Amino acid sequence: MDHNRASRRSFLALAGVTPLVATVLASCGDSGPAGSGSGGGATDWILSGQPGEGIRQSTVEAWNKAHSDQKITTSSFQNDAYKAKIKTAIGAGQAPTIIFGWGGGTLRDYAKQGVVDDLTSFFQSNPDVKSRLFDTAYAAATVEDKIYAIPCETVQPIILYYNKKVFDQVGVQPPTSWNDMLELVSKFNAAGIAPISLGGQSRWTNMMWLELMFDRVGGPQVFEAIYNGTKDSWSNPAAIEALTKIQDLVKANGFVKGFASITADSNADQALLYTGKAAMMLHGSWTYGSMKTDGGDFVSGGHLGYMNFPPVEGGTGDPSNNFGNPAQYLSISSKASKEAKDIALAFFKSGINTDAEAKQWIASGGVPIVKGSDAQFASAAPDDADFLKFVYDAATEAKNFQQSWDQALSPTEAETLLDNIEKLFGLAITPQQFATNMNAAIGS
Repeated sequence: MDHNRASRRSFLALAGVTPLVATVLASCGDSGPAGSGSGGGATDWILSGQPGEGIRQSTVEAWNKAHSDQKITTSSFQNDAYKAKIKTAIGAGQAPTIIFGWGGGTLRDYAKQGVVDDLTSFFQSNPDVKSRLFDTAYAAATVEDKIYAIPCETVQPIILYYNKKVFDQVGVQPPTSWNDMLELVSKFNAAGIAPISLGGQSRWTNMMWLELMFDRVGGPQVFEAIYNGTKDSWSNPAAIEALTKIQDLVKANGFVKGFASITADSNADQALLYTGKAAMMLHGSWTYGSMKTDGGDFVSGGHLGYMNFPPVEGGTGDPSNNFGNPAQYLSISSKASKEAKDIALAFFKSGINTDAEAKQWIASGGVPIVKGSDAQFASAAPDDADFLKFVYDAATEAKNFQQSWDQALSPTEAETLLDNIEKLFGLAITPQQFATNMNAAIGS
């Protein structure tokens, strides 16, 4: 389920505009351990789950067909299995040549440990490669002004989805402000419909609400201070206000009953929306494809609505600001052989982010990070074209597009964050306790 948790995550304050299951290895190429390419050729571990796996595999196959002397061998893993295996492999000096990731805090750790190559000179020598991609994609690939990964695949902002049929049934309109949202909660509850679907067991789904609330209340600088390690920055008054508003929403029964036991990995949260059991859902753009596939006529019948998260009264964050994945990212293992590294660099130059690959992502319901890809949207089905254009505009017109917190922060700090988010939504801690716990984790 690559287009769920995996593909959804990623964004640090991108100056201006700027993510599960089992542990089974499914080999798409060679079933060997796929090290750093010392045995000839290069190696690449890709995420499984369609449609992403198929697109990634066909991209490598097209490269291999055209470059018989520069072969790349792939092995595929489900998301959580990959995260565990890549960490172990890097520690043992046995990483694949090409390291897939989401940028942000993990990449920053890789760069500081010297386990991935600095690609700055590659981009300087190939300015057309850099300029072809969304400018917003590079912040999460950059550490201390050096680029350690090439952005790839799709941009995935967070979207407030709603069920038009349910809204019509209750006789209400989509929210234009936070107060509107709270009024809708009351009206949907009165009608016996869950106001908001949430796969709270997954924790990062709850985080999306917090990210956008922090932004709408205090603007992007609130999290920027946290990211930069500023002492006690979780105690910013805007942060406390945002934390309080989220708990107010929980206390008002804004989320579906039992949300803490619902997992996003099963798509159960999406099902609640398209079956009309819930009116709204805040989620990544990657959920569109599965709702179209699994939701009957929910998409094709015009019942799916979508919008940016509404502004908060008195807040300073621009309503165009967003969070999510600015892209996905590929790095090169510093332990790889020179031959393998040269193959990877050649692949980065002309094998990925191609027009052919972009067409496949568009057909899957994704928005490629290639500039001008919106020109191809017209060839899609009308519902798809409208959604793709919305996502493209949400990504390119956002005044600030931040990487998802659990990707921007270090893995240690991110885990502490997710633990405390679970407690916050469960009303087990107060906003002040949340801030105290997170202040203690800054820089960890």
